[in-house]
Amino acid sequence: MPNNSTKILFLMTLISGMLISLSANSWLGAWMGLEINLLSLIPLLSSNQNMFSTEASIKYFLTQTLASSSLLFLILLKINTNEYFHFDFNFSNNLIMIPLLLKIGCAPFHWWLPPVVEGSSWMNSLLILSVQKVAPFILISYIIMNSIFIQLIIIISSLTGAIGGLNQTSIRKILSFSSINHIAWMLLTMTLSLNLWFLYFAIYMINITIIIMMAYSTNISFILQSFNSLNDKKIFTLFLLTSFMSLGGLPPFLGFFPKWITINFMMQNLLTFTAMILIMSSLITLFYYLRIMYSSFMLISSENFWLFNLHFKKFNFQLAINLMINMLGMLALTLILLVC
Repeated sequence: MPNNSTKILFLMTLISGMLISLSANSWLGAWMGLEINLLSLIPLLSSNQNMFSTEASIKYFLTQTLASSSLLFLILLKINTNEYFHFDFNFSNNLIMIPLLLKIGCAPFHWWLPPVVEGSSWMNSLLILSVQKVAPFILISYIIMNSIFIQLIIIISSLTGAIGGLNQTSIRKILSFSSINHIAWMLLTMTLSLNLWFLYFAIYMINITIIIMMAYSTNISFILQSFNSLNDKKIFTLFLLTSFMSLGGLPPFLGFFPKWITINFMMQNLLTFTAMILIMSSLITLFYYLRIMYSSFMLISSENFWLFNLHFKKFNFQLAINLMINMLGMLALTLILLVC
């Protein structure tokens, strides 16, 4: 019970730090919110029962401290040169954006994300890959402009996330490189429209939450485990595949909807080269998503029907929710777009 109450306390302070950053009207207030958010996550990451989680928490703390100290230095430099705190658009935005990109794990500042996610539990990985990106993304949205620097960051991040996940066997590392690839799409949507970024990030949160909850329920961490663990859960394996396809943006699943709108916006803004790079990188991510499920689908194996029925009843509600979100969500959003 004390352990659960402690986690609840730190989760509340983590959310409160994020809300402080979102509601701040100065860089100093935003920095304070990021620090509260950081100091709340470190106790959640560390564990006495697992040395890998302790190592991951130390790596995360050192990296985020480097980003926070750099951000504070740039804030003080901005105060001395411009004599005010408030958000504005000028040349120093690219410098302030660098520590924020380091906080979200955007390439080429991504070196800390795969090992930290690899050493964390599934629930902590979900926090790092989703909730912890909200406050830095909102701060980036205040100062981001469609410049050569941002386009270069988008291209590097998309290629790094696609190529980096090819030789990985750990599902946690594959999801972390997938997150780096999705960061490129989110930065691009942020340069086009903030509402488009919110739609993309919300659908990404839904997809990554479904995948991590399924992996947590079956206790899968590596690709080789998918054959033995999912051998007698073919329906569950099918819907896990649909979740990965939705995360990769394959039509007609839910994840294709924000990428469809983003590609449309890019064509209207003559970002043809960037669109080509992002689409090619998404195809590579789809390849290593398929590789995760290949062993449990394609390899010939025996299966007991009574085990099949048992697991189908166990995951019946979860499978139904997954089907509704991934399959019917695309149809619902398309109808809403046509009506509007």
